Amino acid sequence: MSVDVETPAGRTVEPTERRPARLAELFLLILALAAGISAFAMVGRSVTGELPGDFWAVSLLLVGIAAAAHVVLRLRAPWADQVILPAVVLLNGLGLAMILRLELADTQGADAWSQMMYTALGAVIAILLVWFLRDHRWIRRLTYTAMLVGLGLVVLPLMPVIGREINGARIWVNIAGFSLQPAEFAKIAFAIFFAGYLVTNRDTLALAGKKVLGLQLPRIRDLGPIIIVWAASLAVLVFERDLGTSLLFFGLFVAMLYLATERFSWVLIGLVLFAAGALVAASVFPHVGARMDVWLHPFDNELYNAVGGSYQIVQGTFALAAGGLFGTGWGEGYPYLVPYAFSDFIYSSLGEELGLTGLLAILLTYLLIVQRGLRTAIAVRDGFGKLLAGGLAFVMALQLFVVVGGITRIIPLTGLTLPFMAQGGSSLLANWIVIALLLRVSDNARRPSALPMRGTVAQGGGMHDPIVVGAHDGTTPGGGVPVRRSAADAPSRGSTPSHPTEAFGGPLDPRRDDPRGTTGGEHL
Repeated sequence: MSVDVETPAGRTVEPTERRPARLAELFLLILALAAGISAFAMVGRSVTGELPGDFWAVSLLLVGIAAAAHVVLRLRAPWADQVILPAVVLLNGLGLAMILRLELADTQGADAWSQMMYTALGAVIAILLVWFLRDHRWIRRLTYTAMLVGLGLVVLPLMPVIGREINGARIWVNIAGFSLQPAEFAKIAFAIFFAGYLVTNRDTLALAGKKVLGLQLPRIRDLGPIIIVWAASLAVLVFERDLGTSLLFFGLFVAMLYLATERFSWVLIGLVLFAAGALVAASVFPHVGARMDVWLHPFDNELYNAVGGSYQIVQGTFALAAGGLFGTGWGEGYPYLVPYAFSDFIYSSLGEELGLTGLLAILLTYLLIVQRGLRTAIAVRDGFGKLLAGGLAFVMALQLFVVVGGITRIIPLTGLTLPFMAQGGSSLLANWIVIALLLRVSDNARRPSALPMRGTVAQGGGMHDPIVVGAHDGTTPGGGVPVRRSAADAPSRGSTPSHPTEAFGGPLDPRRDDPRGTTGGEHL
């Protein structure tokens, strides 16, 4: 907001809102880059005694990504949150260092350079999205298109030609030699659809229904959407054998239902439906029951030695225990003993070499991103933006809980990956898009309103002349009836406003004798 300032010469100065210089973001980016690049160097020094061969290339790419994103935000989203981008750069850098550590230990499948390329591609997509998407509300037009895209992405792995089954889960597609996990992008499409659908129907979902035992229950016909999503999540669990994705989709919808309606009954119904579906699936489908057995009895000798048994989860537990409080140090542990230590179990790898202290720092960084996303949802003015930002922040929090909870045996193990750290192109690309959307919404949420100048009303009025209540000579024409006067006759403090002005004065106005005002009223 800007105000009038009267100078000694009588001229009126109309200061405008200064665009933020984003110096806090720049400072945090320097710290994040220093941490990631230092970790990359320490891994090479510890394992081989020298810097990694692609150290300078990776370092320059990381610096270039951070600098480009910072410049684009200054130009196109200057009021966006200044903490989200540095937090993502920090997580990306530490994940690259751990993948390099496993690659130097000849771990099959670990490829730090490939991860760097996907990081660069994801950052470019995010930068382009911030540059060209000027208003997040435009996405609302794609509500039902996003639903169709999301359903198509979920069904894609079941296609006979391109669908691939890896480690018992059919969640991959192979197109032209490139592997892709469509569910990572489906969560974004569903978040857009849920936000558009719920912002339109939230009054019905929130107000209709009867109270039973003090609990506001929705009407039967309003249960349709949640029943459909429950069935779709159960289908993913059954046909694709992917407990994590099923939980992610269903949890996203229930959380956004609660954000839209503030009715706890939706959460209760969602939890009951998911628990019922999981119990039925565990008793009917062998692969789901096997996951439950591994979760409940990981140290059973038969399960430990069985193919696809509990060997991975037990080794991950040992890795976390070996890390202790401060870890073994970069390059000093044995994380490569855990299968898929660079993707599904990168959290246990980080725990072994960074210890509990490092893991807590990483978790706090994730929680900082989530907190900033939820804060953006609170601050943004439109309902669609609130639901979109809240849903995207929650889906990241839920994915973090599912991954960490599975590795630490709080919940059954799933096939989801840790955002920004685990090796995987699909996850990196999708989560960079999530960050771009959060930054765009946060820019609109923090951007100052176009408020009128003191002495004017907002632009777009139908009149060019002010309305004055009370005459300037102290009389009250027409008993205080508003009188239209020309702009030249309106009271002024130095310059005549170019927009409609409303002046109040007369005998009933206590401000008419205010020495700071002008005779006959004060501009608002």
